[in-house]
Amino acid sequence: MIIHYERYIAQSRRLIILEDINYVLANNLKHLRELQKLSLDKVAEMTGVSKTMLGQIERGESNPTIGTVWKIANGLKVSFTSLINEPQSDTVIVRKNEIQTLTEDNGRFLLYPFFPFEEGRRFEMYSVDMEIGAYLSSESHREGTQEFLTVFNGELTVRVNNEEYTVKTGDSIRFTADTPHVYHNSGDCIVRISMVIYYPS
Repeated sequence: MIIHYERYIAQSRRLIILEDINYVLANNLKHLRELQKLSLDKVAEMTGVSKTMLGQIERGESNPTIGTVWKIANGLKVSFTSLINEPQSDTVIVRKNEIQTLTEDNGRFLLYPFFPFEEGRRFEMYSVDMEIGAYLSSESHREGTQEFLTVFNGELTVRVNNEEYTVKTGDSIRFTADTPHVYHNSGDCIVRISMVIYYPS
């Protein structure tokens, strides 16, 4: 845990260097305080950070230490990154050519992570292309994990719990993915799939 914590702190320091952290932190703190309908006095009481310091942070006049930001995060019961990262837009376009493609089976299985797992969201979404004959054996995910697949082109064979299921163009399959499972392009053309993986809380 110490190693992970030190790595996280190092990453946080890089974030502080790379971004105008004072501006981002000021906006985030003010937004969170107003969202919870808290006065500066109350936030000071909850976090152990003085009202004067909190006011300076909200006005972008202070360069707080990482320890101070942690105290604020813990007091408000929010994540560290929710204070130092710019909030995401309500609308985001993800370009396929900007995604880091993951490959298996000598490049015949291509996985595009359009919406990877994030804090506060229990699922991730992928697009998958499988060349003819492409095959992927997947290890068990954690208990209760489910996969939702829709085939938009071709014919996909899924093997799970020693049973095989054939999913054709326009059809979907849902299965519990906490046991080993296999995907295979069993048809005569490329398979294109939408994949959603849901993780239990």
